[in-house]
Amino acid sequence: MKGKNKVKRSLFSVKRYISIFILVAFVVSCTMLLFLNTAQIDMRNIRNGAIYTFGNVLFLCFTLTVGDAIRKKITVERPVKKILDATEKITEGDFSVRIPKRQGFSQQNEFDAIIDNLNKMVKELSGIETFRTDFISNVSHELKTPLATMQNYATLLKSPDLTEEKRFEYADAIMTSTKRLSDLITNILKLNKLENQQIFPEFKDYNLGEQLCECLLNFENIWEQKNIEIETDIAEDVMVHSDPELLSLAWNNLLSNAFKFTDEGGKVFVSLTADEKKISVSIKDTGCGMTKNTGEHIFDKFYQGETSHSTQGNGLGLPLVKRVIDILKAQISVQSEVGVGSTFTVTLWRN
Repeated sequence: MKGKNKVKRSLFSVKRYISIFILVAFVVSCTMLLFLNTAQIDMRNIRNGAIYTFGNVLFLCFTLTVGDAIRKKITVERPVKKILDATEKITEGDFSVRIPKRQGFSQQNEFDAIIDNLNKMVKELSGIETFRTDFISNVSHELKTPLATMQNYATLLKSPDLTEEKRFEYADAIMTSTKRLSDLITNILKLNKLENQQIFPEFKDYNLGEQLCECLLNFENIWEQKNIEIETDIAEDVMVHSDPELLSLAWNNLLSNAFKFTDEGGKVFVSLTADEKKISVSIKDTGCGMTKNTGEHIFDKFYQGETSHSTQGNGLGLPLVKRVIDILKAQISVQSEVGVGSTFTVTLWRN
């Protein structure tokens, strides 16, 4: 129920008043007894003074009770009320709420720290909620596209007067969509494991040049179909201490992008250089290139800046590469120019 966490307190509390009265009365009584033991005062004056003293104690306790209540209302109840109101909105799904910082206090206390942490938490939750919504939307779209294609071509295959050539064409389209759907699910699972730290790198020494050549040969059919020229400048006997499986995932995705965006008759260049401090791998293509704005978002999930090639991918390849590079404490950079091509450079640091 809305508002169930709200707390209301009056300025005057009987329990607080009694507690303060007992404390003040004890202090005043002890003080008076010490004073009377050393002073010669008539008992009649003592009795008359005791009545006025008792009245003053009652008034002083009342003033202290109200004053303490006002202090608590300003220093405790107000920030607590702001925090309760904010948490109530958060539980209702409003992640835009922010608690304003208190004004007029030169030194921060625990409430200020709680407010700062709560604002940071809500900001993170807001980002996660936005990402979750976008992720579901993008995944739904990416799943619908190949499924719709498969459904349409499957319907066409039912036609009784369909030629053998068309039948093979439609079956091939279904297989392509099936592969795209399979790749999407595989990439989502891999990215989920990487981001949730469910994959731990297993470092070992191996020949990086041989790995690059093996990954490159996996795309032989593609470069032959598109008549793409391959150039390599791979240094020999470059040993690296890293996780071969994760790096293989990075190379395959970078090479896949290079061949995807390179038009027929283009060129893909792979180089490997090394010195005492670092190892650099560059994969360059003569494809369509990209704008500066596109380059700033290529590692975002499902982002596809070049729409004419969007049907060939799912926008998860480069985020996978970036996550792998981060896990391996490496570095990746990109240089690109529209109409000229792109160059991705991965830098691995020697121990």
